[in-house]
Amino acid sequence: MPDVFQVLADPTRRRIVEALRRGEQSVNELVEAVDIGQPGVSRQLQILEDANFVVVRPEGRRRLYALRPEPFQELSQFVMAYRVIWEGRLDRMAAELERRRRSKNKKEKSK
Repeated sequence: MPDVFQVLADPTRRRIVEALRRGEQSVNELVEAVDIGQPGVSRQLQILEDANFVVVRPEGRRRLYALRPEPFQELSQFVMAYRVIWEGRLDRMAAELERRRRSKNKKEKSK
């Protein structure tokens, strides 16, 4: 399975993924949403399908594309593993801001 970051590295694929967040869409609907030609959208959809980012459902002559949750769950797990890094920093920043606010209030009251 391709690396999810490699798949999402392409800006056109990210625009397609963003458009699919609104729900299932046909190739023609995606062409309008991402403003590139049908061959380009089809090529990017094939990459997304090969990487298991999208599922395809035939409906008559149309093919409807929808996002699969699994790659995004993988991304979420990756990010969550690093969450402690920024949360700790945010907690320290909040504590420092609170300390400064109290210090300022204390100075104002003593005037």
